[in-house]
Amino acid sequence: MVIASRESRLAMWQAEHVRARLQILYPQCAVEILGMTTRGDQILDRSLSKVGGKGLFVKELEVAMADGRADLAVHSLKDVPMDLPEGFALAAVLEREDPRDAFVSNDYAALDELPAGAIVGTSSLRRQSLIAARYPHLVVKPLRGNLDTRLGKLDRGDYAAIILAAAGLKRLGLEQRIRALLEPAVSLPAAGQGAMAIEIAHTDTPRADGVDLLALLAPLNDVATSQAVTAERRVSKVFGGSCQVPLAAYATIADGTMHLRAMVATPDGQRVASAEVHGPAVDASQLGDQVADKLRAQDALAILAEAKAAADGAA
Repeated sequence: MVIASRESRLAMWQAEHVRARLQILYPQCAVEILGMTTRGDQILDRSLSKVGGKGLFVKELEVAMADGRADLAVHSLKDVPMDLPEGFALAAVLEREDPRDAFVSNDYAALDELPAGAIVGTSSLRRQSLIAARYPHLVVKPLRGNLDTRLGKLDRGDYAAIILAAAGLKRLGLEQRIRALLEPAVSLPAAGQGAMAIEIAHTDTPRADGVDLLALLAPLNDVATSQAVTAERRVSKVFGGSCQVPLAAYATIADGTMHLRAMVATPDGQRVASAEVHGPAVDASQLGDQVADKLRAQDALAILAEAKAAADGAA
């Protein structure tokens, strides 16, 4: 089997992790990694919301699968568009790492300590909205590049602090860079944050050697994580979730019951709608729809239209 992966250090760690899991399950199978550079890796001078969003990180990997150069691709799930091209499917979602946002700074211990005018870097409109709403005295600037590049910009003094996903830092053994973890009550995570997904192509066409990839990858799927991200991504899909939308959705499961929270906001944080529901985890998609309905009742569509207008005006 051949795994397609971006060539960033974090992406390769994820691909290596999946390869190791597969080699334990199927020691007779040779598993290789095809490293690739995507447009999302190449365009670093503009924010994702202005250059096409999440699909920029997965398209080249999908082409490799369609061409037969790779059998599967490993993604950070929050980078995967809500609608996959025809013939592609998510075959497994692995157990989630820490889904929280992380505050990273060399000089300050928390967002509350930053002085007026301090520059905070983030690649996310969701995080930008949070900071603007709670800390209007701070200056938020775009932060692009892979994890090491972002940390390098902080270390050069371009930013007083940056906000990153805790999962990536922990996976690469950089947990010591985290000065504070932002709890979901303060910074609700993005849909799928902290989860890894395996994508495959041609789900309706058997491989020439008869191998059923869906069945082969099924043991890697974590049921609770899969249920949680199904609900989160459902909310995001209802509202056209992408990097152009300041939207958060986060689900937890205890004893078979899901608690799903979601919010949408304008980038300046001035207008926010939030909602939550509880229900059976097996009804993940329906719970996502219920939260979406509650957000609609709070004028979420108008909020997102305002967010899109602001993004178009800044482009």
